[in-house]
Amino acid sequence: MKDIPRKRNSIEFKVWGAYALFSDPITRIGGEKFSYQIPTYEAVKGIVESIYWKPTIIWFVDAVRVMKPIRTEAKGVKTVVMDGSKPSDLSFYTYLKDVEYQVLAHFEFNQHYPELKADWNENKHHNIAKRAVAKGGRRDIFLGTRECQGYVESCAFGEGTGFYDDYGELDFGPMFHGYDYPNETGKNQLVRRLWRARMSDGIVEFPAPADIPEALRQFIRPMQPTPFENNRNFTWLDADASIRELTNNEEV
Repeated sequence: MKDIPRKRNSIEFKVWGAYALFSDPITRIGGEKFSYQIPTYEAVKGIVESIYWKPTIIWFVDAVRVMKPIRTEAKGVKTVVMDGSKPSDLSFYTYLKDVEYQVLAHFEFNQHYPELKADWNENKHHNIAKRAVAKGGRRDIFLGTRECQGYVESCAFGEGTGFYDDYGELDFGPMFHGYDYPNETGKNQLVRRLWRARMSDGIVEFPAPADIPEALRQFIRPMQPTPFENNRNFTWLDADASIRELTNNEEV
């Protein structure tokens, strides 16, 4: 199995659940939903941000290892019509079933918020993130959608036996990668990214957002970045009571 290089501030964990639904949000407005066979970059980034996030940092997903065989299950779902004007529609959602992944990710400081530079403490953010992984994350974990609950625990990326070890390369074709948000790009627009997804011996190596060609980007709409102001919607790391239990020790 290929050895994926770690960054100095990498975190490694496994995430699993009974069901998952990874799809392109643009096509998920209504009606029937069908999961991709592997997680999207944006979905995994959302899992990492549920474990630990601050506007000071941007998480980058380096790789995902698929541990269990890719299986699907279709379920009939009745959508609720709130005003009772018509009967509920029956839609069929196709989920991934019994999933488990190993994730390798790292963070970089968000250069588009220079006013938060006082919070650029790599060692402290890294240690807090590792403790948050060990505790199963700070927020609920979802595998692509709200009804698919996920669970997180620490692991070493590459440990154990995966179903697709020595399986060779699988090509999943064009696939949703993620969004370019203005607070991460410095541009006042929302952009959708695509990529050609491939898995080699069970490992999906994601290209960084900046490495996606312009031909695979689609402008969605104008968008303004969120401003962060101390005492209004931002708290400095050392003064954040919500993570006090994670900042007791400098080392993990």
